[in-house]
Amino acid sequence: MTNYRNLIPGLALSLGLAGAAIWAAELPAMKSLGLSALTLAIVGGMIVGNTVYRFIAEPSHHGVTFSKQKLLRAGIILFGFKLTFQDIAAVGFSGVLIDALVLTSTFLLAFWLGRKKLGLDEQSVILIGAGSSICGAAAVLATEPVIKAHAEKVAVAVATVVVFGTAAMFLWPLMYDAVRHLGISEFSYGLFAGSTIHEVAQAVAAGKSVSDAAMNTAVITKMIRVMMLAPFLIALSAWLAAKRSGDKTQKQPISIPWFAVAFLVVAGFNSFDLLPRALLQQIISLDNLLLAAAMGALGLTTHISAIRQAGAKPLLLASALFGWLIVGGGLINAGVATLLHCPHAKGR
Repeated sequence: MTNYRNLIPGLALSLGLAGAAIWAAELPAMKSLGLSALTLAIVGGMIVGNTVYRFIAEPSHHGVTFSKQKLLRAGIILFGFKLTFQDIAAVGFSGVLIDALVLTSTFLLAFWLGRKKLGLDEQSVILIGAGSSICGAAAVLATEPVIKAHAEKVAVAVATVVVFGTAAMFLWPLMYDAVRHLGISEFSYGLFAGSTIHEVAQAVAAGKSVSDAAMNTAVITKMIRVMMLAPFLIALSAWLAAKRSGDKTQKQPISIPWFAVAFLVVAGFNSFDLLPRALLQQIISLDNLLLAAAMGALGLTTHISAIRQAGAKPLLLASALFGWLIVGGGLINAGVATLLHCPHAKGR
């Protein structure tokens, strides 16, 4: 039996870090940098974890572990309340196809480069690939329990998507300014931004820099990528199970991440628009708190020395994926628009 009183110190610390991060994320300076509460929570957790946490680590251990595991899964499930299946219809089949191609190509490239060329360990490659190809820190967090990754590797992966996602937030609008004279529409820019930028907050900022219409398209396209997180996790779990089985005649059962399935179910329920707007907003606020608490707890148990030992290879992999998102993502967007004769491909 769990002694729930043992959870209180660590849980309070994780939630305190989350509350501070959510408050800081609303500051104009943080908004202008596109730093989300998740990013700020892990940074705050790492600062505390590498300074004063050692004095309170023992009484906080159970609550911090609970935050990293249970609160994380609850947060991923509630994340479904930010999505509806109607979002898919808003950008059409072309948006879904672009997202699927960008996600698949980026993750496969990550695995090939990371394992074959850079010699990185499998956990780091999967985490960096998931963060770059799907939805940044949230994807890294959701992938962690499936592959049972070490905290330091998760922190390194989060750091890479923060660095390059922030760079994308500023670079993408500049690229659009350079090519808009070719007749590229704001809708097409929104598709490109949403299908290639790492974090939701960064996609919002990059879209807003061009126009509200571009922002709306970028956000919807980005959220469709987020929705692809669930099938990605299920496919990843199936692949890992098959790999563990190897050449054995008796196949090991697939460990389906139930929280990923629940995430899709919640998104489906949300599509019926049954909840009052005020209640929905409260649920989303709770979700932000839970995910930020999980990130804060992760930061508390992340040691800077272990990150330094990871070396330059994770950053090199993330930079290569960043280049692919620019070039490959652009080619995929243009190719799908041409193939499907997308009416929004040119300015009106």
